[in-house]
Amino acid sequence: MASSDDRRLSVSLVDVAAGHEAEFDALSTHFAAIVIRKEYGHVEMVRDEAVPLRFYAVRYWTDATAAERCHADPEVQALTARLYRVARVTHVVNGVARRDSGRLLDDRRAHAEGDRRSGFDRRVKNVGRADGERRKGDRRIGPRRLRERAEVDLVGAARRARENADAAYSHFKVGAALESGDGSVTTGCNIENATYGLTICAERVAMFKALSEGHRVFTRIAVVADTEAPTPPCGACRQILWEFGGNLEIELANLTESKGKHQLKDLLPLPFDARLL
Repeated sequence: MASSDDRRLSVSLVDVAAGHEAEFDALSTHFAAIVIRKEYGHVEMVRDEAVPLRFYAVRYWTDATAAERCHADPEVQALTARLYRVARVTHVVNGVARRDSGRLLDDRRAHAEGDRRSGFDRRVKNVGRADGERRKGDRRIGPRRLRERAEVDLVGAARRARENADAAYSHFKVGAALESGDGSVTTGCNIENATYGLTICAERVAMFKALSEGHRVFTRIAVVADTEAPTPPCGACRQILWEFGGNLEIELANLTESKGKHQLKDLLPLPFDARLL
């Protein structure tokens, strides 16, 4: 091992949701085939015999450039988005990260992500504080905890984004929160203009922000307005969401409750897209 190149090894901890083992097996097999076929390297999926439904995904990259190509591969990104629906993934080792001595904050953040609740040293038994005793301040929030909270936080993020809306003409504020395949959330709000025609909706603001930050795979979006009836995306927003997000799940809510979930294909049944060009 002393002679091995640790920059070619990446390891992730994968906790599969109960009842989704078959789907996970299919996804992992497909991913391994892509990695070999496109000469990114090879993958081993190691089962943790002590913990049911836990696996270690070990990727041996050809080199750092191959790893970067793999992460940017649309086919891989689509698989990753599906994986996050059936499993929690915690990145433990990233041996192909490029070193940059001038980015000390990023390096510190990378080391901090593998906290005591994640990785090979993760505790199985509860050895925390006594009953009734609470930690002061916010607990540390790592990638896994963010993903656990995603189901309840997306609408909340949209509500908070709505407060930033610039709706000086309509006085109708809307907030949106868009979830990417890696579990990150990008928010948007409506921005109005004196010419009216240059006004842009919250959903498009969120999508354009996410695209500008490098995201290309999306899973769902929440839209919030202060109305009793649900407020669905307008036609222009549906087109943009379909163009860049595909058949997203769309949750509509107001300031107090969810008003239902829809698939974009049901809101835009006959979309115009690149297949018609």
